[in-house]
Amino acid sequence: MKRIASLKGRQILDSRGRPTVEVDILLDDGSLGRAAVPSGASTGSNEAHELRDGDAERFAGLGVGKAVAHVGGEIADALRGRDALDQRGIDALLRELDGTPQLTRLGANAVLGASLAVCRAAAIATGRPLYRRIAELAGVDTPSLPLPMVNILSGGLHAGRGMDVQDFLAVPVAADSTEEAIQLVSRVRTAAAEVMAARGLTTLLADEGGLSPGLRTADEALALLVEACEHAGLRPGTDIAIAVDVAAHSLYDPERGDYDLAREGRRATGAEMADMVAAWVRDHPVVSVEDALDEDDWAGWRKLTDRLGDRVRLIGDDFFTTHPERLARGITEGCANGVLVKVNQNGTLTGTLDVVTAARAAGYAPVISARSGETEDSFIADLAVGTAAGQIKIGSVRCSDRLAKYNQLLRIAEDDSLPFAGTSELVLPEAVGA
Repeated sequence: MKRIASLKGRQILDSRGRPTVEVDILLDDGSLGRAAVPSGASTGSNEAHELRDGDAERFAGLGVGKAVAHVGGEIADALRGRDALDQRGIDALLRELDGTPQLTRLGANAVLGASLAVCRAAAIATGRPLYRRIAELAGVDTPSLPLPMVNILSGGLHAGRGMDVQDFLAVPVAADSTEEAIQLVSRVRTAAAEVMAARGLTTLLADEGGLSPGLRTADEALALLVEACEHAGLRPGTDIAIAVDVAAHSLYDPERGDYDLAREGRRATGAEMADMVAAWVRDHPVVSVEDALDEDDWAGWRKLTDRLGDRVRLIGDDFFTTHPERLARGITEGCANGVLVKVNQNGTLTGTLDVVTAARAAGYAPVISARSGETEDSFIADLAVGTAAGQIKIGSVRCSDRLAKYNQLLRIAEDDSLPFAGTSELVLPEAVGA
């Protein structure tokens, strides 16, 4: 038994310079677990609740003093003396203590910080790497190194709406290892900046370290990404495939019931959005499309999945929000075939692991993901390995908050017993990765 001796919360800053919660948990044997909580910009309405202070004089109301106080108060009182090895019991206690479905009372940022810190403390106390502890909790016999999908071009809420579609990502399908995967996408990222500079386009960074060219259409961005691959000496569709994050919920106008593609100067119906996605898959080496439709368009998601589900991964982010009930409904109704997994959407580590398990059982691909507002905490790298998720979405190969996760993957890859997932979780046409 590894008993919790004390908890401490503090307010730190995330990658956007906004406050977030960090939690220290000290065990009775001296083991210290620390975890920091990320924050999203493009968020689903069903996410666990991020508690903010609302005090306009401090960080424009974005302070997390209340959440930090809950860590040192109610949460500390409830967890002190508990066995840190009982992750499921602790997470259940945290949810019961909060007493609300979306953790609105104590704040998911307070609850999640405690949950992740417990896991890290338990790993340290038992002398195991964090990914091994997570694998034990997830019931995974063989952890594996994930294939990264890496942000190259950005728009949407990650880049001041410079483009309608939020992210265009490179997927290194020819890679045989973590090191090769990161090296391949780094070549694409550098080449994209060179191509953009030669065209006179801005190379300013977006929230997740991607480039923000401000192109008018998604087709222009896809063509630019293909050109960047070629400029890097790589073969589009063979060495590098493409993933797209539409973030359609942020484009949807509920009053009019359509999507506002402001940069293109047009509006689109759900059917037209589906046609646009189908054209991307037909004309470009696109292997994954995230949040192609609004989070509540269940009928549209079902039709899109029937149409494209055997040709491409259709990933639900805002659509599922790492929520077990929404994922269960999607599985029952045949919506999507993959789920983006974000710990702060769910609120506890155990709840997140349960979503990964449910996805796996239904044949849905889990993709472990960072948020646009990140910290130097590398927890999700270990999470992706420990759950054998097969894919990870961190952001670009720029900025310390992103590189902390890539660097942790490189460290973990020194464990020669771990297989590299490669393209095992992708739905690939024959030309891709050949």
